[in-house]
Amino acid sequence: MEKEKKIVLGVNEKPKPLQWLLLSIQHLFAMFGATVLVPTLTGMSPAIALITSGIGTITFIIVTRGKVPSYVGSSFAFINPIITVKALELDPASGVAPGSFLIGCFLVGLFYAVVALVINRVGTNWLMKLLPPVVVGPVIMVIGLGLASTAVGMATNNTTGEYDLTYVCVGLVTLAITIITAIFTRGFLSVIPVLVGIIGGYVFSIIMGIVDLQPVKDASWVALPPFQIPFVHYEPDFSWRVFLLIVPVAIVPIAEHIGHQLVLSKVIGKDLIKDPGLDRSLFGDGLATMFASLLGGPPNTTYGENIGVLAITRAFSIYVFIGAAILAMMFGFCGKIAMLLSTIPSPVMGGVSILLFGIIASSGLRMLVENKVDFARKRNLIISSVILVIGIGGAAIHVGESFSLEGMALASIIGVILNQVLPGKQVVDFKEMFKD
Repeated sequence: MEKEKKIVLGVNEKPKPLQWLLLSIQHLFAMFGATVLVPTLTGMSPAIALITSGIGTITFIIVTRGKVPSYVGSSFAFINPIITVKALELDPASGVAPGSFLIGCFLVGLFYAVVALVINRVGTNWLMKLLPPVVVGPVIMVIGLGLASTAVGMATNNTTGEYDLTYVCVGLVTLAITIITAIFTRGFLSVIPVLVGIIGGYVFSIIMGIVDLQPVKDASWVALPPFQIPFVHYEPDFSWRVFLLIVPVAIVPIAEHIGHQLVLSKVIGKDLIKDPGLDRSLFGDGLATMFASLLGGPPNTTYGENIGVLAITRAFSIYVFIGAAILAMMFGFCGKIAMLLSTIPSPVMGGVSILLFGIIASSGLRMLVENKVDFARKRNLIISSVILVIGIGGAAIHVGESFSLEGMALASIIGVILNQVLPGKQVVDFKEMFKD
């Protein structure tokens, strides 16, 4: 058996100043592309997303008693629901008030907290039974495939919504750079292909003349981001329609969270499911998401990208993550950086998104394959088929004017119900999904 690599920094070991800075910057780069991409796609502020990811990470570390080295950033699972709810906010006939999407995001964090409380009281078996791979896999595929048209549209259409060959070229170059970085580089670069793709696409966009850098020159170095605070910038208004559009999707990041904790446990050599416990880590996610929504940021989740960096560097110190969180917050208050992010052309984000959303869909397929979900069994075929068609097809159930269940949320709920009521249910231990 190959000897385990030496640990560079223990979980609670404080690094030397220069080492601390370099390792923190490395984790900042690893999460930067994805954390910025989510608010950019949903029309939220990337600066606020950076700030709330920093606050969320420090909150997460405190809640987990400094035992779980993780970075918390924007979750991809909620891109489509947030876009849908924000579109409803602009439609006076929908009855959905401005800022409702943030209330939905807050309720997601509250849902995490409730699940964490139940886990604390009764353990995790019920959750494993509720979210087997045959349900979670197709729902993850819906997340990626449901956003496919958004990615292609960003990569091909200009600001007026018309096909533009220049935009297509920028999108393809960005996609190519991202793929080349992911496939042909080694070490740390292979962990940040999204960030490299965005930078390369942005440079090519400048060459193609579709970037205006004047706003960056005019911006101040220090600026207050456009926070969206309840009772200050909008009046909170609960809506069942918003609740049902956003909250049920939380089952996906919850399953993802369990997977991350199991993988991280193997990387650092400690059983994090037992100590500090899945209840604490999930509650940390919930608090991070609630704090983010109160400032105008997207829901948060732990990042697999940063777990990959941990595996490479073997530097497990929570101080490194605290440093990355502080740097992210500093970036969020830098006016020039915020303006620079806002000048990234849509085909750059579109090109990156083509790969990212495809990877999300493929990861759902991978979950099915790795767990040997047998599609010769009719129940598995039925569950996955119904989830995929309802989720991607945009099916909806409307009851009156205020109650609506649609898209990914409807697909998730129906998948869970079908798995419970159809005969021949098999329970798969999540630990089996990540064992060597």
